[in-house]
Amino acid sequence: MEIDILVAEIGSTTTKVNAFNFDSNNNLLYLGRGESITTVEDGDVTIGLYKAIKEIESNLNIKKLLWSDFYTSSSAAGGLRMSVHGLVKEMTVKAANEAALGAGAVVKMVTAGILSKYDLDSLIKLNPNIIILSGGVDYGEKETVINNAKFISEAPLFSPIIYAGNIAVADEVEHILKSANKKVYVVDNVYPNIDELNVKPAREIIQKVFEEHIVKAPGMEKLRDMVDQAILPTPGAVMKISSLLADEIGDLIVIDIGGATTDVHSITDGSPSIQQITISPEPHSKRTVEGDLGVFYNAENIIKIVDKKIFNEINIEDVDVFRSKVKQIPQDKKQKKYYEILGKAAAKKAVERHAGKIKELFSPTGRKNIAKGKDLTAIKYIIGTGGVLVRNPGGKKILESIKSDATATEILTKAKILPSQILLPSKDANILIESLYLFSSIGCLCDKYPEQSIKLAKQSIDLKI
Repeated sequence: MEIDILVAEIGSTTTKVNAFNFDSNNNLLYLGRGESITTVEDGDVTIGLYKAIKEIESNLNIKKLLWSDFYTSSSAAGGLRMSVHGLVKEMTVKAANEAALGAGAVVKMVTAGILSKYDLDSLIKLNPNIIILSGGVDYGEKETVINNAKFISEAPLFSPIIYAGNIAVADEVEHILKSANKKVYVVDNVYPNIDELNVKPAREIIQKVFEEHIVKAPGMEKLRDMVDQAILPTPGAVMKISSLLADEIGDLIVIDIGGATTDVHSITDGSPSIQQITISPEPHSKRTVEGDLGVFYNAENIIKIVDKKIFNEINIEDVDVFRSKVKQIPQDKKQKKYYEILGKAAAKKAVERHAGKIKELFSPTGRKNIAKGKDLTAIKYIIGTGGVLVRNPGGKKILESIKSDATATEILTKAKILPSQILLPSKDANILIESLYLFSSIGCLCDKYPEQSIKLAKQSIDLKI
């Protein structure tokens, strides 16, 4: 049997393949899925890929699956590890960090100001997949980013470097790095003016560099030979379809609870009332990745923040012993309930970290409230994806836990700030589960097939608008 499109996602714990055909109206028709454990530890990710293809052949009751086009995304082998180096923490560093995360990276190191010897030692030890170097608004401060370029040029590092800083010294920084035989990409400044973020150009080049230079999981070079399009970081694929869907249906947040991380993607500018007291810019589309909140690889971190009585209620007496026996994919009702408990704690903590806050500021004219960080109060849809939310009957219950008990207007009209000062989605937000588990796959397709991708995304969340 030959299909039109096969899309693979090489995840940290599981590998999925999804099959699609075009129908008579040129819409994408979802045919089915195959799944397997990701085989990084076996030394070749394509072992798990072919197992997943075998499963989809079995599910579709066919002997041999063939395809016209093959797409893939990957977060195997720890995903896309990056370091970010800028001038001021709340300005150029923050902007570069937003660009990296929105592209699907896991940011492992962040520095502000001139790099120290200890910073360089840490950077060399980290050996990131990509380094992003920023600093200074356009035609502003120059010395910090020039010095940092010199320091990095002398380090024994072979990582590609993206320069996204002061345009006035772009040529000089490029010359410094290229003279040291570094691979350099120059893009527009991520923070060109005070209170202006410009993260899209950096995000786009990060995804290009990922496909060209990274993808180092064992066996990934074989996968590259199979694909017809660029290999995307899986979180970057999710961000692509999330942004496209938000343009169609309104402000949304996508929560992806995975085995290694919990990712939060929000597409919103926030509520007008909160914007009036916001003191620093936030990107329209923002992603945060919580590397300590994976429900399989980092389960012990989540267990620490869960009341042990909850585990006792489902007859888990020693949760650490139970955790050691649980598989990546739950095998029974008890394991599903265990993952539901972890998922709820991970989602709540991840969204609280992602969201901004109302704070008190004492000024010469007296005390006033300010907002800092990402405002989620205008979110219309909370969308859940990832195995814990999709496979678990308690998925919607998990997502209900992240809502605020107030709207933006109610927060601001209270005589005192509410006990919960975090700018969470309001109680009126709609909860949707991405039941077909296709967002990362659709994200690989949406650049080439935007209209078909939106329709398929709506189908996956059962949204009839």
